[in-house]
Amino acid sequence: MNTSLTTAGILSVALMGTLLHFTYRWSGCNSLIGLISPVNESVWEHMKLLFFPMLLFGLWSLKGVTDPCRTSAFHAGLLMGTLLIPVLFYSYTKLLGRNFLVLDIALFYSSVIAAFLIYRRLSGNCLLGKYSHVTSMAVFLLLLCFLLFTYFPPGFSIFQSPEK
Repeated sequence: MNTSLTTAGILSVALMGTLLHFTYRWSGCNSLIGLISPVNESVWEHMKLLFFPMLLFGLWSLKGVTDPCRTSAFHAGLLMGTLLIPVLFYSYTKLLGRNFLVLDIALFYSSVIAAFLIYRRLSGNCLLGKYSHVTSMAVFLLLLCFLLFTYFPPGFSIFQSPEK
């Protein structure tokens, strides 16, 4: 993965994710839009801000690519960037005792950058190539969880809006 594609990915996912934050409300709370856009302020719903734009970017940038090394690297970046959001959020809120909007925004952009750096780094080797079916399944399972848990969330704190 070259530098220009990495930069384009970071910028497009950051922009799409930022806009996606508002699309559910802009749509009049359309339940179909809510499947890919946050429907509340929970950490889980905000993970969608990275996942869906990066998934779309991957579908575009990997169109026609059959190399399991590249696809597994992309999946690793997508998964790690998405999972970095709750890790960073719960780490800093535990440390500081509460959340801050400016830090929430910074962690989103940091997670986008990290996702693409992981993708780029792993694209240069084939560490995960033999696991491409596993990484594909993990992305698919996370996609299903987003779709299911949007309107049927379990009772865990990650699915609840943080207290201000």
